[in-house]
Amino acid sequence: MYRSHFLLLALFGFLYASTPSTTKVEAAEKPNLLFIFADDWGWGDLSCHGHPYVKTPNIDRLAAEGTDFYRFTVASGVCSPSRTAMMTGHFPARYNIDGHFASVTSNAKRNMPDWLSPQAPLLPRFLQQAGYRTAHYGKWHLSNNMIPDSPLPSEYGYDEYGAFNCAGQQMPYFEDAQHAIAFMKKSHRQQKPFFMNLWIHEPHTPFHTLPKYRWRFRELKDERDNIYASVLSHADDRIGEVLNALDDLEIADNTLVIFTSDNGPARSASPAELELKHDTATGAGYGIAAARGITAGRKGYKAALFEGGIGVPFLARWPGKIAAGKVDETSLISAVDLLPTFCELAGASLPDDYQPDGVSQVNTLQGEKTSKRSKPLFWKMQSAWPIRKSKPYHWVSYAIVQKSWKLLVNHDASYCELYDLVADPYEKTDLSAGNPDLVAKLQDQLEEWKATLPKHPSGDVFSAERKQASAQEPN
Repeated sequence: MYRSHFLLLALFGFLYASTPSTTKVEAAEKPNLLFIFADDWGWGDLSCHGHPYVKTPNIDRLAAEGTDFYRFTVASGVCSPSRTAMMTGHFPARYNIDGHFASVTSNAKRNMPDWLSPQAPLLPRFLQQAGYRTAHYGKWHLSNNMIPDSPLPSEYGYDEYGAFNCAGQQMPYFEDAQHAIAFMKKSHRQQKPFFMNLWIHEPHTPFHTLPKYRWRFRELKDERDNIYASVLSHADDRIGEVLNALDDLEIADNTLVIFTSDNGPARSASPAELELKHDTATGAGYGIAAARGITAGRKGYKAALFEGGIGVPFLARWPGKIAAGKVDETSLISAVDLLPTFCELAGASLPDDYQPDGVSQVNTLQGEKTSKRSKPLFWKMQSAWPIRKSKPYHWVSYAIVQKSWKLLVNHDASYCELYDLVADPYEKTDLSAGNPDLVAKLQDQLEEWKATLPKHPSGDVFSAERKQASAQEPN
């Protein structure tokens, strides 16, 4: 009797172990996840994308050894909301994060919190719970260094961090790679899979130059070109150091590496003199006059919801899993898709009450192309109206992408433009006049989405300075 019982249990155990799980990934199969997030890096600012003088051989290596996805979009035209989407898998408007985190006064004027809540659903915390070691190195900007009582990155699910644009000590921007490599080595020794953000400073202002890189591009006679190429080359070298460390540790084959940017390139709205400026987080460097980023034909720049502001490079490498040397010009991937994608790869369980705005793109990364997606994409930004001559692409307050269609709307829906992104990815032909029914349908969807958004920030997301100012306001 006991022997029969034992054999039955053994058979059940064998069958259970032999059945593939749809929610768990075995520890040995868990890939390392390295997410490289540049700052204001334009789609055309890569030599593999045809830049006339910028050289990015290490990032180009990712394109040669992985797949270059041409239709990736971030969830905002500026920094903080774009990073919020990556962290939460939600459109940043769900947290009233519509612009960059600045001073308390500025945040309050724009109806924004002072930081992303650490109680929000967070990718690093989900991955921690799935057995990953987690780290963040580089820019933060989910708060601001001007707000000293804002939560530290360690409160968001990171085992280790070094950061700037946050409270506390500011890590020198150029130390990002050395800390990242040390973390990878430590994780490898512990035989633990890792998730790591490498959020590099470049090419955000101020532009910090080094003689080595200025000399590398000495043939460029325009000093602004020389400065811009030098800072991108410095960033590319640091990325190369990290990629070489993956090779040295012999873990490159089990590491998904993604390179992208938080938004499109910055440009001055009017001619600017080349001069030094000081940033409280990163120090002194050249100002906006040296911003020479390009979008390779995409309309608009940073802070715009046209494709030049939200369409950014997206290179994915995972040897043996993601095709090498391929270009995908059709698959629409969004920053809100990163959380469900990473969690699926990691075997991380999502809370039952969590509803991502994104969808998992594991199949897309591995070669399944599609020009449509199962969920619409939405954007919200604080934009000026009427259209300004100095900023002709910065009038859009709301946008929606549904299948191949993109509708852009001003703040009160009195003006809109409609584009077919499959036939017209550069947004050259406005089709709104000839498609009134489609415009009305997309506007209705936008209004339904707007109705789900909070009117004001809520939760423990206000600094002591804000609370004190609110207490002093007359009733």
